[in-house]
Amino acid sequence: MSRKGVLFLVAVPVVATAGVYFLPPLGSGDPPASPPLSADRSPGRSGDQSAGRSAREEAKDRAEQERAADDARIAAQPPGLAAPEKKELAQRLVASAESSTLDWRSLYGSIEDHGDGQGYTAGIIGFCTGTHDLLMLVERYSQAHPGNGLERYLPALRKVDGTDSHAGLDPDFTAAWRAEAERPEFRRAQQEERDRVYFGPSVRLAKLDGLSTLGQFVYYDAMVFHGPDTGADGFYGLRERALQQARTPAAGGSEREFLEAFLDVRRKAMKAKRPDVDTSRVDTVQRRFLAAGNTGLDTPLVWEMYGETFRVP
Repeated sequence: MSRKGVLFLVAVPVVATAGVYFLPPLGSGDPPASPPLSADRSPGRSGDQSAGRSAREEAKDRAEQERAADDARIAAQPPGLAAPEKKELAQRLVASAESSTLDWRSLYGSIEDHGDGQGYTAGIIGFCTGTHDLLMLVERYSQAHPGNGLERYLPALRKVDGTDSHAGLDPDFTAAWRAEAERPEFRRAQQEERDRVYFGPSVRLAKLDGLSTLGQFVYYDAMVFHGPDTGADGFYGLRERALQQARTPAAGGSEREFLEAFLDVRRKAMKAKRPDVDTSRVDTVQRRFLAAGNTGLDTPLVWEMYGETFRVP
């Protein structure tokens, strides 16, 4: 995968009509992060304390109220990509792009350096030693299961984070990863981290943007490939650029026009970083589903990825 910049894994920005506020990834269990205090409402000013409440507490309440309203909006919608059979399909589609297979469950123990500057890429969603998400996975897994076979590599993982270095990992880290992937606990941890960092936040935002099941998958695949960060080439940066060209359905726009704009922006970002990159996941998968009007990602599905044909009956 091709992730750049810092990953915001505790709180990710969501742009709403009321402004910018922060939400934790779906299922993280973390409370919404409080917006920063403005210059004229610091907690030390007596006027802000007149009702016994600080500006920070008031801002936290506003964020929680906005999140509650968003939760209600999402609850009123169909499950979309979050429906079990659609979520399974989404994992198979991503696996066809990432590993040329439909059997995503065969990837728990996969680990390889693809020479893309991201270090080792491993597991069901391509956690990378160079992009922070593999470190976060092992940290959270070790908190829940101390003494596991990967815990001893945490110091090295922290040192190589943000680089393509294998220092402190070779020669045994890959074997340790494969061995740990045999444990049901580590397989569950990979799924939970995938959902916490990638699937949950992307589907949530897509629903708030009024997107269909297909649109939700478009967001999810982009989140996986570009990473959940706000840099120009990160998922949220791409979305902002698409918003400059078209409105979301939630804002009164056409879903097709917005998704076309988003895919255009995404393809350009992929090519700008690596001119020789294969953009099949955009060109011969998502665009074709969109052109066919299959906004529900209804099966049977047939798609081409890197010249290979995949089918889901």
